Amino acid sequence: MSQQIRDLEVGLDEDLKEVLKRRFPSYSSHRILRQSVDARRSAQTPHWIYTIEVFENGETPKEPSYTPEAVKWPSNRKKPLIIGTGPAGLFAAVRLLERGIPSVILERGSPGEKRIMKINRYWRFGELDPNNNVCMGEGGAGLYSDGKLITRIKSPHIPYVMDRLVQFGAPEEIRWLSNPHVGSDKIRRVIPKIREFLLKGGCEIHFDTPMKELLTEVAPAKGTESHGTSPTPASPARRERVIGVRAYDGREFYSDHVVLATGHSAEDVIRKLQEQGVYMEGKSFALGLRIEHPQEAINKIQYRKAWDHPALGAANYRLADHDERTGIGVYSFCMCPGGYVLSSGTEPDGVVANGMSNYNRGSKFANSAIVISVDHTKRFGQDLFGGLKFRRDLEKQAFQAVQTHVAKNALPDKMKHAIPVQRVVDFLKGKDGPSLPTSSPSGVVPVRLDQILPKDLTERLRHSLEQFNSKMKGFISEDAQFHGVESRTSCPVRITRSSEDFESVSHHGLYPAGEGAGYAGGITSAACDGVRIADQIADS
Repeated sequence: MSQQIRDLEVGLDEDLKEVLKRRFPSYSSHRILRQSVDARRSAQTPHWIYTIEVFENGETPKEPSYTPEAVKWPSNRKKPLIIGTGPAGLFAAVRLLERGIPSVILERGSPGEKRIMKINRYWRFGELDPNNNVCMGEGGAGLYSDGKLITRIKSPHIPYVMDRLVQFGAPEEIRWLSNPHVGSDKIRRVIPKIREFLLKGGCEIHFDTPMKELLTEVAPAKGTESHGTSPTPASPARRERVIGVRAYDGREFYSDHVVLATGHSAEDVIRKLQEQGVYMEGKSFALGLRIEHPQEAINKIQYRKAWDHPALGAANYRLADHDERTGIGVYSFCMCPGGYVLSSGTEPDGVVANGMSNYNRGSKFANSAIVISVDHTKRFGQDLFGGLKFRRDLEKQAFQAVQTHVAKNALPDKMKHAIPVQRVVDFLKGKDGPSLPTSSPSGVVPVRLDQILPKDLTERLRHSLEQFNSKMKGFISEDAQFHGVESRTSCPVRITRSSEDFESVSHHGLYPAGEGAGYAGGITSAACDGVRIADQIADS
């Protein structure tokens, strides 16, 4: 009879199978359910912590099945229409297809292979393609968040998402690692396989087809009742029905089920939906700067004497500092061990910083966003687009600061799209200083980032840095450098939907999904959101 073993400690130089054989004489095989490294100070020496299912002689482990139940979709019923091929859109399409329903998918950008070429030209020459950049195109922003699958959500769909990613080529260990990670190099191979699966199953994918607007009609009288979410004075009961979308090239695509999965940076879509009367709300979010250290320094802080042990690889960290009085939190986000800082803007006059790492995490640098929570109501009141304008203004200020530095120092034109940086010690002291070596392929120029962030956010960030340094001695150092600005952690607007049927509270047939709709905060949560919307459509 199999049994589950929790909190099994295994030394870095120990063999897991040998440990199991010593503890369980009748041991035959095992399945790893979870693996993490315990590097706490109280642990003395870092070691592995496992949760394992152990099988005795004669037992055959039964592999879990994640095959969803197929449904009969009438041939005269229009195919679901999915806008966007980020994690939410792709997994909605995969789930629908596995349930017997092929979909029609619109993507504003090009296939991933062409998208990557456009991004490389932006990094090298500053040539921005508004539909193919780090935040937009096939694979979504997740393609350049290096396949980081860490999530805080509790969803029954997580095992399904991990299983499908493995089937499409992701490494097997994402099923059990506490910090699952695919790597930007490997996820670029996963996305084309998902595309191939969808096309072979009868889905249509229209690349280079940005959505312009919704096609709607007046809903039947019975549709004036709200479903799942009570209407408010600003949110009337559903009076319109979405029947499709119109693309910028004039083509019209019709469907009774439109999944809107356009990502956290599709500001043009958000503004157009608001013009068309789709109900939405301002949403709290977070922004700040991206910090970079030498990876060796982080390894030494986290792993101490075992910092160079080959079994451990590049160390990561998670930090948080919450002010109980103001409710403002500062925390690390999208930590990239052995990674790179990327210039990730979506407008020609703005700068955005992001981070990624490849599967082997082989860069000599570690980076992480250090972001500050921004309460929408307290900061912007009733201004629906206050958060969008706020982040856009910071991105433009960062860009202009780079232009000023380049012109003043007669630097080459290609540096006009470099990332603005400031050493952490200079940020704390509020002064100018030189830039440090960086992982960024776009290059960097020194800028007073402490003057670009609003004064209150700068002061809050300075306070939290001191707190982080008390937890990780050496976090503040001469070798640490900020890159700015980290402004695309999530969308500052929520396209409000029912908690029961996931449809827009104002428009029948419209299913806001993923990060761009305000219902996810990463690859895994966005994918799970796409799955549950697909199930809702299939079962409707």
